[in-house]
Parts: sequence; structure tokens; C-alpha cells
Amino acid sequence: LISQEGALIMDLTLDYGRTGLPVSLPDDANITVLHPAYVPALPDPAAALRDALRGPIGSAPLRERVAAEDTVAIVFSDITRPTPNHLLIPAILAELPHVPPENIVLCNALGTHRFNTRAELIEMLGEAIVDGYRIEQNDCFDPSTQVYLGTSSHGHEIWINRVYMEASVKILTGFIEPHYFAGFSGGGKAVMPGMAGQMTVLGNHDAGMIADPRATWGVAQGNPIFEEAREVALSTDPAFLLNVTLNRDKQITGVFAGDLVAAHDAGIAFVRDKSMVPVDAPFDIVITTNSGYPLDQNLYQCGKGMSAAEQVVRPGGAVIIAAECSDGLPDHGLFGQMVKAARTPQELFDSVMQASETRQDQWAAQIQARIQLKADVYLYSDYLDDAATTAALLIPCHDIAATVEALRGRYGRDARICVLPEGPQTVPYVRAPVVAG
Repeated sequence: LISQEGALIMDLTLDYGRTGLPVSLPDDANITVLHPAYVPALPDPAAALRDALRGPIGSAPLRERVAAEDTVAIVFSDITRPTPNHLLIPAILAELPHVPPENIVLCNALGTHRFNTRAELIEMLGEAIVDGYRIEQNDCFDPSTQVYLGTSSHGHEIWINRVYMEASVKILTGFIEPHYFAGFSGGGKAVMPGMAGQMTVLGNHDAGMIADPRATWGVAQGNPIFEEAREVALSTDPAFLLNVTLNRDKQITGVFAGDLVAAHDAGIAFVRDKSMVPVDAPFDIVITTNSGYPLDQNLYQCGKGMSAAEQVVRPGGAVIIAAECSDGLPDHGLFGQMVKAARTPQELFDSVMQASETRQDQWAAQIQARIQLKADVYLYSDYLDDAATTAALLIPCHDIAATVEALRGRYGRDARICVLPEGPQTVPYVRAPVVAG
């Protein structure tokens, strides 16, 4: 392709909002584009879900796990996740024809997020399910809705949603992807943070846990955040897990159902093989996203995309993140307050590390500040203006190609540039050097 100026250009589309963001970069630039291994969608996802529920890993079929007189809690992800709830929940309900609808509650695993609107619930589940079943939206901030289960092996109090705990059969759903501090999503995260009280979430996400070097992408064993989430989930005696994996088109590529540990571990192995991408050396500039809608609804969520870039940007380099942020910083939660109260990334980082108590959303502020202490971070967003971007300590970017050209002026025309069009769906890492024997 030729630009109006006659120079060769490279056309890319970044995952951004619902429609994507076209970007044209100079063809003479030293650009590496990284994607996860593309996995085609399962040809018949409904059949794959049914087969997994009837032939699960390490468990009897779902239908055999639930008696007609049981009360059932089915946990589902909230609007900030691309989990195909409209497929997962009907598949589960289809296996429970012997259970009266009034004995089933659908639990929205909000963690510390806001309640979802009726329109959002319908978008996720469909109107027939929203109108036909009771829905419990977890309110982590109301202790009266929680029960105490003791303390975890890390010394954190375990408070879990009362309605979920009162069910005689608990079914967890979700999708599995690498996670920037929990190692991998899915599995026990449906319960912690999904259905947990604020005190439990704050304990799991405190500054010391987040600062542990094992609390990072693709690490499960030895990751204190991953291990405590699984421990808390197991303490609630879940009967069944249904997790899926997704490709860049948000289509189902794998179904992992059955025992929480066995099924989740099988899904993790599948994801690790497809999503982790090695590179030989760090880059001067990394262009990333937060995987588009629904993951890039606000800046709080965008630490994931920044963190993916952090893995391969060199100290003193630059990260450019394209994120729509239709929900702002957001206005709810404490993340926006914390970033706006600090004058510099160092001050933000220190405010978290030196605080006498853990505050909601401080983990996102801690990680953003850590990344900014390594590299400059630019934000392209159609919803956050320059004032809001600067208040969040980021550098406004109005044109990604122009910003790249300016940075090539700083780092040199041969500056190494990495593009992560799908953001944290791709988890790059610098390959360890081979040591000569």
C-alpha cells in the first residue's frame, strides 16, 4: 500500500471497542507484529458444551451431580468479560430439566465491580433467562450479604456471598486466558473475587501479594494470588466447573468441564500453549490494546494491556495503548481517585506501597505505576480527553502513527517496534538467553 506522500505503509487493525481501530505504520520501520496462535472456533459450540457437560474431566456428568430437590447456584462473569454467557448458561440449564426454575439462582460474579444493568444482563444472558430466573448480583461492599468461612492459608479472612453459599449445588463458569497478576483467569476466580466480600478481595490483591514476582502472566504454581483464589473457591465446595477458551474473534475454541482443579488445569495447559509468545530481545516501542470491547470499557481494566506490553518493552522505552474507555476511568471505584491524587507515577506507586491499609482498586494503580516507572505510557482513547488522560498520569495520543514517528525521532529510525493488536490475548515474553556449555 502507498500513502499520499508516496511512502510504503503497513496497515493494521487493533482490537478497539466493538469495531477495531485501523492504523497505518511506515513500512520502513522495524516492526514485529505478535499474535497468539490462531485457534479456529469449534464447529458446533453448543454440541461441544453439551458433550463436555455429559463427559466431564474428573467428575460425574453434571446431570448426575444435581438432584431434583437441590438448590442450584450458577455463577457467571459480568459485563466486563467476553465470556459467552449466552451459550454457557443455556447449556447448563438444558442439563437440569429436573430442577424447578425457582430452585436455581444465577449469580453475577461482580467482584468489586458495579452492578450490571438490566440491559447488560439481557445482552449477556438473553431476555428469556433474565425474566425466567432469579439473578443475584454480588455486592462485595455489604457485609450483611456475606458469610464468614474462616481464614485462608495466607491469613486473609474469607467472606463469600450468602445466596451462593446457601445453594446445595454450586456451578462455576468463566473463560480462561492469561491474567496479568492471577496467572490465569477462569477456575476459582468465579468465586474469588467474583462472589467474595470486599475484605477477601482486598486481602488477595494487597500490595505484597501483587508485588510477588510470581504474581504475573502465565504463572499458576507458586503464584500466591492464583493459589489463594483456588483455595477460597474450593472452601465453598463447588460441584462443577464449566470454562471455555476463546480466539481473537471471541469464539469458543475449547471446553473444559468437571472437577474445578482438573478441568481448570486442562484449560490452562491449552491456553499456555496457544497464548504465550517468545521474543528474542526487548523493544523500544510497544503498541498494545486491551483486546477491544468489553475489556477496554475503562482505564482500570487497561492495566492488562499495559502489562502485556511491559513484558517486552525495554527500560526507558515507550508503550502506546489504544483503549476506547467508554466507561471512563471509571467514575465508580477508587482507581480514578488514586491516580488523579498523585502527581507522578512514583508518587502513585509510593502511595500504594506505604498505605496502612489496602484500598479498593489499588492493585490497578500499583501495576500502572510500576509500568510507568519502566516506560512512558501513551493512551489513545475516543472517550478520555487530554485533561482526563493527563490526570491519570498518562500521555495523550491523538494519532498512533504520528506518535510512533515522533518516538522514532527519539530512539532512532531503526527503533525496534512491537505491535500487540489483540493486547493481552497475546502474552509476549523475552526468551531466556542460551548459555553456552
